Amino acid sequence: MDLDVFVTAHRAEWDRLDHLLHRGRRLTGAEADELVALYQRTATHLSLIQSTAPDPALTTRLTQLVARARATVTGARRATWRDAARFLTAGFPAAVYRSRRWWIPTAILSTLLAAVIGWWIGAHPEVQSAIAAPDELRGMTRPGGEYETYYSSHPAASFAAQVWTNNAQAAAMCLVLGAFLCLPVVWILFVNVLNLGVGIGLMSSAGRLDIFLGLILPHGLLELTAVFVAAGTGLRLGWTLIDPGPYSRRTAMARQGRAALGMALGLALVLFVSGLIEGFVTPSGLPTWARIAVGVAAEVAFLAYVYVLGGRAVRAGETGDVDAADRSAELPVAA
Repeated sequence: MDLDVFVTAHRAEWDRLDHLLHRGRRLTGAEADELVALYQRTATHLSLIQSTAPDPALTTRLTQLVARARATVTGARRATWRDAARFLTAGFPAAVYRSRRWWIPTAILSTLLAAVIGWWIGAHPEVQSAIAAPDELRGMTRPGGEYETYYSSHPAASFAAQVWTNNAQAAAMCLVLGAFLCLPVVWILFVNVLNLGVGIGLMSSAGRLDIFLGLILPHGLLELTAVFVAAGTGLRLGWTLIDPGPYSRRTAMARQGRAALGMALGLALVLFVSGLIEGFVTPSGLPTWARIAVGVAAEVAFLAYVYVLGGRAVRAGETGDVDAADRSAELPVAA
């Protein structure tokens, strides 16, 4: 193909398309039809040039022209408050509900492991001495020690923000790193469980386990649930890489990855609530039963949110993925 002849023959069409695009919404019906026809022709021209006579400058110009025309023809979709409401009332709870077979076993096994680690440390003084020197252990577990003052060591607002940031980062890492065959998720989860087990073991050995649980439970129920949900979702993402099911590996990972991204946003909100509880309720002067009641109420509310709204949304066909119009086309696969 003679590129110069081709450009001379079609330059007027490209210029006309560019002119129509600059006019935006002020097109008549006939001009709108003309824009669609010119968009289709220019896309064909671009394909011909790329396959037969690739010219960097011309290819760049036509690529930009076709992209602008496609956005005008198909219309750019903008997120609205309705999208946010749909995400909070259907998309996010449905995604959590659908992944329950991953995060519920994760929560049960992690809790049992933390209890076993706590018992092992609490029942074996030699293990405690390997963790820290006796003076350091007393400094952590005594009345007014580090375990108690930790929650009031900073102003409530800044402490809540710091806690939320740290927990949101841990949850995001579980979701993102799940694609690496689950191993990083298992490690992050183990570190969190180990820290909890050490606290249980050291405070129980000092005869102050009730104080420790009174400090952990108000925010820990919701916080740990969010971490378990993130870890379970990350494990599910990693397993999808191993066993994509009836879809191609690329399609299956895209589906799970989009759902995981939505989960990250939703869990950030959940962890924000647990951070507020940890910053303002846990170190407050409320009786222990009242602080624990706040934590239990937050946990029950979240589980009801997942099982009532999420279950209803799943039965209505919600998957937690983005709308079909916002997804790239998927190639059919063999049955």
